Amino acid sequence: MADNGGEHITRVLFCGPQFPASHNYTIEYMQEYPFVQVDVVPLEDVPDVIGNYHVCVVKAMKFDSNVISRAKQMKLIMQFGVGVEGIDIDAATKSGIRVARIPSSVTGNAASCAEMAIFLILGLLRKQNDMQISVKQKKLGEPAGETLLGKTVFILGFGNIGVELAKRLRPFGVKIIGTKRSWASHLNNSVQNGVDDDLIDEKGAHGDIQKFASKADIVVCCLSLNSETVRLLQSDLKFSF
Repeated sequence: MADNGGEHITRVLFCGPQFPASHNYTIEYMQEYPFVQVDVVPLEDVPDVIGNYHVCVVKAMKFDSNVISRAKQMKLIMQFGVGVEGIDIDAATKSGIRVARIPSSVTGNAASCAEMAIFLILGLLRKQNDMQISVKQKKLGEPAGETLLGKTVFILGFGNIGVELAKRLRPFGVKIIGTKRSWASHLNNSVQNGVDDDLIDEKGAHGDIQKFASKADIVVCCLSLNSETVRLLQSDLKFSF
């Protein structure tokens, strides 16, 4: 760590002004710890200054090998969120830099994503944009829209976000089908609390994606973005809607 007049200073870099609550809270909290310096810099300036920092928090920036090669003092790259697809983990590992993320299951992240999915589903079914236009034009009864009741919802990737989404979908009276690479971990949990068996009507593996998509009214993708899932989504899926 940096030495400042005999004191060791840990320098923390927040990359970009996005999600301001994250760095504002950190700066306020760290005021009691003079040996920690927290800075926020614009995204375009990160490559030029990253060599001065020991910890960086990535929010809306791609951390490729070029950026990482400049992080000569870096000890930790923290992704502000779940997905680390924007970070070149191999390059970081070769440079001796640890990569971490914020888990979805214990931070409210999964619940937040699930609520947003519900909002978008209802907005699409109720034709929210057209409805706003109709309200401004003082038209009643149009567009008609559709209900979520009775629909079949395919959750593609039944991980933490998928589970939280299923919890919120169940009261709407939908049929829930889902795929997951391996159900072993969730099956063990089901023995303890019955979560999966209560939340999902039909389980499948990645090989069932086409079959499930063909009979779903709504498809929600809850997969992490990586080289494997990109190929899944780029395939010629046929939907029932």
